[in-house]
Amino acid sequence: MAYPIGTPGVPWGTQEKAQWLAQQQIKRSYHKDVVTALERIGKARSEHCLITQYGELRYSELSYPLYAVQSKAWQPDLPTMLVTGGVHGYETSGVHGALRFIETALSDYAGRANIIVAPCISPWGYETINRWNPEAVDPNRSFYTDRYSQESKNIMDYVSAIVAERDADIRLHIDLHETTDTDNSEFRPALEARDAKEQEVWDIPDGFYCVGDSLQPAADLQAAIIASVQKVTHIAQADSDDRLIGAKIEQLGVINYPKKELGLCAGFTQAPFVSTTEVYPDSPRVDDENCILAQVAAVCGAIDYVLLLEE
Repeated sequence: MAYPIGTPGVPWGTQEKAQWLAQQQIKRSYHKDVVTALERIGKARSEHCLITQYGELRYSELSYPLYAVQSKAWQPDLPTMLVTGGVHGYETSGVHGALRFIETALSDYAGRANIIVAPCISPWGYETINRWNPEAVDPNRSFYTDRYSQESKNIMDYVSAIVAERDADIRLHIDLHETTDTDNSEFRPALEARDAKEQEVWDIPDGFYCVGDSLQPAADLQAAIIASVQKVTHIAQADSDDRLIGAKIEQLGVINYPKKELGLCAGFTQAPFVSTTEVYPDSPRVDDENCILAQVAAVCGAIDYVLLLEE
């Protein structure tokens, strides 16, 4: 795959990464779209939501405060559900789906579950519509205890502190993502150039799908998510090789990845139930609102499934 930066077959060094960074531009505002939205939601839902700044990203002259929302009436005997969005900042509905869930559905679980929502883990990626951070590192391949990005370390430290301080029992972690046409046109060619490793190319699935964990696939959880999302939007169909993005399909709209091995966000807790959502915003069958609603449906379907087991 051709890419305008670097020499084919040679991994990027400092100069190539600096060249890549120099080409990135701010295209939207994290403060306006996320921080201001959280302030508004916090005032309107103050009975149920507690907004916490859990860290800050610093890149040169840029600084981004990081926020999470917790259930206000935290009860130690209740299961804890973790929702993360914007690990890949360019995946818009992951961020806005998390915000919409806080605004419209989090209060429904008061007295039934403790909820933690981190709506935008990668603010710079959100503003520049990027998969990577300014160091050309993919935060969603950086959730290791000894190898991490600023983005992954901040959220891991925050969740770890809650688990320790509150003896929280995280039962579910659902991580909100998108698969876009730019995965093939921009981000996979950039990855091949950066690492000097040939990348597979596959057709982008038209529709929603989700990704379980190869080591604990939780097939019934994934089915519950698909059933919930089906009420809102269409589900991606397997290709002619019975695959989605190169992975074998396990059931309608579901594939599995080794999440901990790959350093994926959905693998960093010890939760027995994990899933990664994948919305396709470039489909002619959807619009921005439909993509947001699909993310909310996925979160609610996942939480409802786990609570049904718990109750």
